[in-house]
Amino acid sequence: MKTRWLVNILLLLVVLGVGAFIKFRPQQETIKATSYEVSSLKLNAFEHIDVEFPAKAPVAFEKVDGYWYIVKPYKARADQMLVMRILSLVAAKSLQKFPAIDLTQFGLDQPKLKLKFDEAEFVFGTFNPVTSEQYVAFNNHVYLLPISYAESAQSPLEEYLDKTPFKPTEQKKIVGFDFSRLEQWEEARLNVDLKDGKWTASPAKAKPTQNDMNEWFDSFWRNISVQRVEPYTPERKMTYPSFEVKLSDGRKVHFDKIQESPELLLGRPDEGMIYHVPPDIGFTLLNPPINLGK
Repeated sequence: MKTRWLVNILLLLVVLGVGAFIKFRPQQETIKATSYEVSSLKLNAFEHIDVEFPAKAPVAFEKVDGYWYIVKPYKARADQMLVMRILSLVAAKSLQKFPAIDLTQFGLDQPKLKLKFDEAEFVFGTFNPVTSEQYVAFNNHVYLLPISYAESAQSPLEEYLDKTPFKPTEQKKIVGFDFSRLEQWEEARLNVDLKDGKWTASPAKAKPTQNDMNEWFDSFWRNISVQRVEPYTPERKMTYPSFEVKLSDGRKVHFDKIQESPELLLGRPDEGMIYHVPPDIGFTLLNPPINLGK
């Protein structure tokens, strides 16, 4: 009995000792990594972007009515998300910050890339083999940043192009289509129109089902985006089958059907762009389910 009490007392002492050690042990200091903001610039504060490379032609963007456009090497609508990824550099943070004194050690004497947002210039140097990051100079300091910032800016020119055949202000205004100059619809003189939420079609023998027309429009036209875009210079002596997209403000957007197979090529003469559309999607775009009776 006495032995059991001794064992219990020893166990109690051990538990109390462990508890006291945990409570009163020296606390380890929490080491927090210091991060440095590369700039205090605002993402939406700019109207012009210049992207300069050491061995190829520069690219320039300009904001017009709140949307970004390519202005060099030619004029075209820009991919808005890609431009915003380029601009995200102004909000970058770095764990390393150095004075921009000896530019040679950072490879900044021979820049790999320059980005200029209005008058604010960011210069890209060499890569750090330890961190796999890139040296970037701004405002008399050098920072180590992920290479993704340079990769976004160095995308091929084709990737900068907006893959949507419509301007942002046009997309929400579509109210109809004139397909009467396409081969398959010349005889029927097909027009389809959306008025007060209801689709109608000519000729009169067409019996469009509202659900089918809504699905066709919502799935293929409302948020249309294509695989590839390239510049287009219309040939004056060439006449292509064509169609027009009607807008609620009375304007029409004209498209040339340059090719149907192996992929659909749609040319937009007013913007000088060709849009590459997969053949299955292309066929459905130009053939609405109007239920044309015999």
